[in-house]
Amino acid sequence: MRPIELSIPLGIGTPAWPTYEPLQMKYFKRLAPNGANGQILTHSNHVGTHIDGEIHFHTPGKDIASLELDYLMHEGVVVDLSDAAGDYDVYTSRMVEERVEVREGDILVLHTGYHHFGWDQPGADEIRYMVKHPGPDREFAEWCRNKKLRWLGVDCGSADHPMNTIIRNWMPRQAKEADAHFRKKHGKPLDEFFDDSKYQLMHLELFNHGIVHAECLGGDIDLLLNRRALIGAFPWRLVDGESCICRILAFVDDDLHAELMKKKAKAKLTRFGDIAGILNEWLHEEARVRSAGRR
Repeated sequence: MRPIELSIPLGIGTPAWPTYEPLQMKYFKRLAPNGANGQILTHSNHVGTHIDGEIHFHTPGKDIASLELDYLMHEGVVVDLSDAAGDYDVYTSRMVEERVEVREGDILVLHTGYHHFGWDQPGADEIRYMVKHPGPDREFAEWCRNKKLRWLGVDCGSADHPMNTIIRNWMPRQAKEADAHFRKKHGKPLDEFFDDSKYQLMHLELFNHGIVHAECLGGDIDLLLNRRALIGAFPWRLVDGESCICRILAFVDDDLHAELMKKKAKAKLTRFGDIAGILNEWLHEEARVRSAGRR
């Protein structure tokens, strides 16, 4: 088995979730005269690729240290929704099941394509990444519970629709855009579609059922569109941690890894060595073919 990177690079330029503390890093000693370099880091738990613990929204829930290893690492599937959901759109369980087989107890990673607007990408657009990405409605959360998923991952700022979070109040210009989009597409205003009873439903209606999620995935996720793999999240063993920065990897057999690395060799890369841009259309076409083949 060989690993595929599903995490984004973490540095002082990595945006935290809006209003959260970003990563700050400084040296407190240097080789001369101390004989070693040493650094101090200050940050919130919601910067870069991270996994939310149950106690982020559910007081009697588990902290990060209590998430079992066979919960964090298990078989799962990456589904490509980039052809079905764009700015402010709502994705559904039907969209997922049209593309991949989701088994009971799976880890499910949602590829919206919005990681290509992340800070590490040549097409970086922080507002689009954090504020305009698609998200689900309650139907999707209920489906997650029925499937008894372990955890979910998303390649954008939140597993919730951004306009179903406090971001709606913080970004009035974008909220106005979203309202027009919802009126045109769904025939109702934004605040009626996502009323107070649905507020942050992916957090509030899943964490109390033991289904948490990881946010801001990326790396070489494009290599695994509509594929199954062994998927693992590796946070610190953080006692009382409500969430935690983590590394997320997918593991595939050696032959498939070699095949995927040949595909990566043909792709444009970021300065960090991950697949870059949204123009690697042949990767998405392969994913659509795999999806069509199971219908």
